[in-house]
Amino acid sequence: MSETLLKVTGLKVAYGGIQAVKGVDFEVRAGELVSLIGSNGAGKTTTMKAITGLLPLTDGDIQFMGRSIRGRGPWDLVKEGLAMVPEGRGVFTRMTITENLQMGAHIRNDKAGIAEDIERVFTTFPRLKERKDQLAGTMSGGEQQMLAMGRALMCRPKVLLMDEPSMGLSPIMVDKIFEVVQEVYRQGVTVLLVEQNASRALEIADRGYVMESGLISMSGDAKVMLDDPKVRAAYLGE
Repeated sequence: MSETLLKVTGLKVAYGGIQAVKGVDFEVRAGELVSLIGSNGAGKTTTMKAITGLLPLTDGDIQFMGRSIRGRGPWDLVKEGLAMVPEGRGVFTRMTITENLQMGAHIRNDKAGIAEDIERVFTTFPRLKERKDQLAGTMSGGEQQMLAMGRALMCRPKVLLMDEPSMGLSPIMVDKIFEVVQEVYRQGVTVLLVEQNASRALEIADRGYVMESGLISMSGDAKVMLDDPKVRAAYLGE
């Protein structure tokens, strides 16, 4: 069994005075694509923000590559190889696509390697290459999502967290985004994917966790979960 890169134990997070995450345990092993699914308000995004140092924990621990990262800031964690594509994309709208990608490599100083990785991103996202000098703010939502993913890859993450990458996109663009998530995974990046689109998330994942009201209510092999009547009734509209 491959090593555990990310381990969350007894995680509790209060957000705006509400206990949004009430004691969560899960893990992501090297080379896996793990999906964390659940309805809106289940605590998925709060969990992601706590992992990446954007929200403080009220209890529990987060280990990355065998060491506790509790209390560490986002900047530190990116340098160690933990990167997130945030919900809402968060691209630099007044910068070009190329400049956004360069910002993703701000922790690096290997110019040749950065140039190589920009080309690799352009190979993965041909649409970005076509528009490399375009301002990010003038792009469609789907294109901005691709850019946010490409920018996160520029720091060469060991684990890439993606928070609702398909939210608000057209059906055609949702298909494209899930194709790209799979491509990133095939390139050897370990992925934790948070998604409301449960069926699509489980279709491409190795393992899945279901989050309800701030707790993990179910976990297991993603394909088995996809066929589970309870999961289908609750999240797949069947």
